Amino acid sequence: FENLFGFVQEELRELQEEPTDPQAQQEIIDSIEEVYFSNDSFDIVKYELERLPPVLSLQELEEYRDKLKQQQAAVSKKVADLILEKQPAYVEELERVTSLQTGLQLAAVICTNGRRHLNIAKEGFTQTSLGLLANQRKRQLLIGLLQSLRTIKTLQRTDVRLSEMLEEEDYPGAIQLCLECQKAASTFKHYSCISELNSKLQDTLEQIEEQLDVALSKICKNFDINHYTKVQQAYRLLGKTQTAMDQLHMHFTQAIHNTVFQVVLGYVELCAGNTDTKFQKLQYKDLCTHITSDSYIPCLADLCKALWEVMLSYYRTMQWHENHDQDEAAVVSSVSDGNNVIGTEENSFDRNYVKKKLEHGLSRIWQDVQLKVKTYLLGTDLSNFKYDDFIFVLDVTSRLMQVGEEFCGSKSEVLQESIRKQSVNYFKTYHRTRLEELRMFLENETWELCPVKSSFSILQLHEFKFMEQSRSPSVSPSKQPASAISASETLFEQYCNGGNPFEIQADSKDDETEDVLASNGYESDEQEKSAYQEYDSDSDVPEELKRDYVDEQTGDAPIKSVSRETLRSRKRSDYNLNKVNAPILTNTTLNVVRLVGKYMQMMNILKPIAFDVIHFMSQLFDYYLYAVYTFFGRND
Repeated sequence: FENLFGFVQEELRELQEEPTDPQAQQEIIDSIEEVYFSNDSFDIVKYELERLPPVLSLQELEEYRDKLKQQQAAVSKKVADLILEKQPAYVEELERVTSLQTGLQLAAVICTNGRRHLNIAKEGFTQTSLGLLANQRKRQLLIGLLQSLRTIKTLQRTDVRLSEMLEEEDYPGAIQLCLECQKAASTFKHYSCISELNSKLQDTLEQIEEQLDVALSKICKNFDINHYTKVQQAYRLLGKTQTAMDQLHMHFTQAIHNTVFQVVLGYVELCAGNTDTKFQKLQYKDLCTHITSDSYIPCLADLCKALWEVMLSYYRTMQWHENHDQDEAAVVSSVSDGNNVIGTEENSFDRNYVKKKLEHGLSRIWQDVQLKVKTYLLGTDLSNFKYDDFIFVLDVTSRLMQVGEEFCGSKSEVLQESIRKQSVNYFKTYHRTRLEELRMFLENETWELCPVKSSFSILQLHEFKFMEQSRSPSVSPSKQPASAISASETLFEQYCNGGNPFEIQADSKDDETEDVLASNGYESDEQEKSAYQEYDSDSDVPEELKRDYVDEQTGDAPIKSVSRETLRSRKRSDYNLNKVNAPILTNTTLNVVRLVGKYMQMMNILKPIAFDVIHFMSQLFDYYLYAVYTFFGRND
């Protein structure tokens, strides 16, 4: 350092001997090329040698050398000025360095003394005792780590158990286990493996919610108390009771649509007789127009049965919530310590929401049912149906309207209007056909006594059965036990545990056979036999009396002769005329009575068009009475 300072001092003396013009020195420094200041590794000698011209000139070289010397002298003087300017700061910094060196030496002495004292302490304490304490601490840490690893291992195996519980449909247990695992995972979130497990548990919980929604949709067609209880408990654990109720109503609406579509589609494809899938792409309204007349009634019955199952499931769902609310209210009243006031208020709010939602859904569900059945009823022209088939359609519709009234107190205006349209259309065609049929009866009527039993009553006729007991589309009145039907018992109460009010019994028609005609015109076989013995011998009767009639002028008989059966028929008629208690009926009269019964039955079912029906019925009677007057009462 002293040599460097001496060198600088010598340089300064040389520079002081030269003229010092600051402006001239600055110009010289500015004339230096920038390449000299580019970097420290710049080779000045090499640079200057490469710049030499091919032909050297001594004078030019000396001039260039003097120029370089001037530049060097200017730079050296500038550096010397800066060094002299910074010399006080340099002295001050040198003193700080000396002080730092002294402090470091003192620290080294302190460290040496500390090590010596630590060696003394080590020799003074027992190394074994300190080792035991260290091992005990390590043991405690390892025990805690082992418990954590066991918990993590259990969490890793949780997905297998969750899958088993979902297969067993134990949704509350699966959700409870999943929530507990999530809570445990949050405790061990400082482990890197837990972060992945936590996301996996969240995915599993979402999967459980999806399966829970599928399980909820199954309630719509086949309500099961245990199954629905598990589903509700699961939604309560998730805190989504209100969401579950919203989803349930959506599933019921979807179930109605899918059910009616599948039932009608099945019959359409069955009648089509091919595997064409074009019907599956049709709208429900268009699909109903493809139902044939032969499959119309079975399809209607199956349609009502399927819709009954949906409405019964909704009815049983409401029953479950009513019973559940009563049980919860009883539990809350028995445990009223005031500790769970907030939770009780939340449960009460959920119960009120569910109750209002279910009550509001009654009319909504029934409206969907009405619209689906209306579309089906109006999709086919019923004017050419047989009377019994049309009455069956009315019967099923009437029973469905009864279901609607018991379901939500609805008057079923949509169904009434649709069935009224079909009835008016059908009845006009039916009445026109019956009048024509009555005309044929009257033209061919022989006005002979119709052989009926003396105990004959119009209530024995098939057409008047509805007056004795309400006719059911499922079971005939004679087949229903009196003890099974109560006036105060609704259809939902009657069929809550099984059965269907729209079931068609194959033998229902056999139970409604009528027995009003006497055996060959007699009350019993013995009377028939004795009557035949009395009238059997006709050998003494003249031949002309055996004819239908004899021309009194010519004595000729018509081409058609009287048969033996005709004569016996007359004798049986004579026998019946002698019976005081036997009603006087002809075939036409019995036919008119049957028509009156059919019209009355239609009035009983179709009260909106009862006035039109009774007007048409009076036309039947007027026509018959006028025909009787024309045949027997006119003087001409």
